[in-house]
Amino acid sequence: MSPVSRRELLLGGAAAGAGLVIGVYASKFGSVTGFSAGHEAFSPNAYLRILPDNTVTIMVARSEMGQGVRTALPMILAEELGADWPTQVRIEQAGASTLFGDQTTGGSFSIHSLWDPMRKAGAQAREMLLAAAAQRWSVPAGECKAEKGAVSHEKSKRSATFGELADAAGRMPAPSEAPLKRPEEYKIVGTHAARLDTPSKIDGSAQFGIDVRVENMKHALLARTPTIGGKVVSFDDSDAKKVEGVRLVSKIGDSAVAVIADSVWAAMEGRRALKVTWDDGPNKNLGMAAIWDGLKQASSKKGAPLYSTGDFAKASGRMVEATYQLPLLAHAPMEPGNTTAVVQHGGCELWSPTQVPQDVRDSVAIALGLPSDKVKVNVTLLGGGFGRRLEHDYAVEAALVANSMPGTAVQTLWTREDDMQHSPYRPMSLHVMSAKLDGAGWPVAFQHKIIGPGISTQKGFPLMGGLDPDLASEAAFLYPIPNVTIEHVATETPVPLGWLRSVWGMQIGLATEAFLDEVAAAGGKDPLDLRLHLLREDREIHIGDDHWQTARLREVIKLAAEKSGWGKPLPAGVYRGIACWACFSTYSAEVVELSMEGDLPKVHRVVAAIDCGTVVNPNIVDQQMHSGVVFGMSAALRGKITIEGGRVQQANFDDYEPLRMNEFPKIEAYWVKSGEAPTGIGEPTVPPLAPALLNAMYAATKKRVRAVPVMG
Repeated sequence: MSPVSRRELLLGGAAAGAGLVIGVYASKFGSVTGFSAGHEAFSPNAYLRILPDNTVTIMVARSEMGQGVRTALPMILAEELGADWPTQVRIEQAGASTLFGDQTTGGSFSIHSLWDPMRKAGAQAREMLLAAAAQRWSVPAGECKAEKGAVSHEKSKRSATFGELADAAGRMPAPSEAPLKRPEEYKIVGTHAARLDTPSKIDGSAQFGIDVRVENMKHALLARTPTIGGKVVSFDDSDAKKVEGVRLVSKIGDSAVAVIADSVWAAMEGRRALKVTWDDGPNKNLGMAAIWDGLKQASSKKGAPLYSTGDFAKASGRMVEATYQLPLLAHAPMEPGNTTAVVQHGGCELWSPTQVPQDVRDSVAIALGLPSDKVKVNVTLLGGGFGRRLEHDYAVEAALVANSMPGTAVQTLWTREDDMQHSPYRPMSLHVMSAKLDGAGWPVAFQHKIIGPGISTQKGFPLMGGLDPDLASEAAFLYPIPNVTIEHVATETPVPLGWLRSVWGMQIGLATEAFLDEVAAAGGKDPLDLRLHLLREDREIHIGDDHWQTARLREVIKLAAEKSGWGKPLPAGVYRGIACWACFSTYSAEVVELSMEGDLPKVHRVVAAIDCGTVVNPNIVDQQMHSGVVFGMSAALRGKITIEGGRVQQANFDDYEPLRMNEFPKIEAYWVKSGEAPTGIGEPTVPPLAPALLNAMYAATKKRVRAVPVMG
């Protein structure tokens, strides 16, 4: 039940002298330490294993939820190693471990954070293989070359596979530094490599959390308090226990009752028969009117400064003002919450589709009163995440359910309705916008007051200078207007909050970029011309610890405009809107083309452009850009969670409707060719979609829409 030892995991079961195992420790400063078979590494966070059968096994320490990390991360390491891609490569998914640093998958940070560690791991192993071959052949290592899974020496026409060299390479001293390939030498990175996880998803062998099956496993569903903050008073399980297959009914925490049965259907029927008396708690009268009223009242307060330059109050010019309103949103991943757990022999093992395996481990340990090293977390594929699986409520819940039936594996499953009505949500927010224009119609002052609760602060992270700590990297204002004030009024809410794909960027980007179009119209400027005018000079903008470059945003806008044919005639009744944003160290811009059917938009085409540095796999970047556009479009058109009487009103995809496949517009994805290190791709294409859509709607109707969703 206990996790394998650090040494066992590093060696992967290979005996000393039976292969080459490489670990890499890469701190935030990039230091690297290696080890050979039979020796421990120093706190490695990425590693590979080469065995005599010539297989190269690469550990992936991030969760695969459709974004392609099980392919892209191994590509980086395999490139430097010189592996024969993909035939030689095997992938292993890391569970919660102390070996890999922070294993959180979120913030579009996987490739960004592991680019250097994975390269260094591959390069270090390559140098040890070269040294082993050079020693075997009594030739200089500099004359040897590693590619396609083998080391060769051209002068002597000799070669050996990695597997044949593994034993000797395992006894080589690990170099403290290893040369990295130049971009022009890449043979794997930058190619349209097929995803390694696709075949298993086609043939059904891929294991998502909901697919886990353990011998003699039971299934559980929970009856949860219908109101936010409610509690269980009592329950009558007499009818539930009459359902064939129901084995146990147990209270879980203060706000839920679990029904454990032999099958999912029996658990569902048992839950239907269960009678629970609820205390609706302090929020039984909570409704949308009160929530919005609270935000509007807070808008009169002075906010904490996020970014400021010049003096907005002293700037003179014609005033333009607007207020934007954004709703609660649900994550709604296709695979609802689930985790399988078993508690026995003083420990707990879980199989969970999680973005935070270490948080699951530690939270379960606390909930069960166990040491963390007695909790083993196996990470499955995730059927969508979008930030929902940054939470670990469903995993802790599963552990508590399993603890009520020790020695038996229990899969706790959420229904779609459970997930929709009992999850954390993207917070509501108000955005009070102001600008001042000079005599020529150019903005000389810009002010943005963000009113809404902080997600991180609700979860116990303290405010930083009065600000939610996530704001700075997601709310970058890169237009060098002389007088700018951006501030945040942090409010509180009993509604549980969670990080949703692109987080603050989705909200602040909408308000900023839609309002900027209002500024353009007020000054008689073309929306594209206004943005390019403001970004005409190369500047470096510092917001928090992040450094942004106006030139990179400018080039992305120009690319999107060029590919969309901005300024060229459109078919009758079709209109364009443009928007851009910078978040997660990436720059993006989008042009939306639409027509109006009555008061509702019909989107025909979206042109998206991005600068995410070096592109590891163009296929994956293209997929993620499409995904971000569709995600943003679903939210802009229909996304809204409402609360009345303390209860979430939406329950399934009929009343929280995503974009349907027949509604997808034509999407074109482009990226700036760059030699910069890779940055985020999963989230940055989400923020520009909604403002580009609203801006196109204005172009069509000359009416401003300042609240989403536009269809309800």
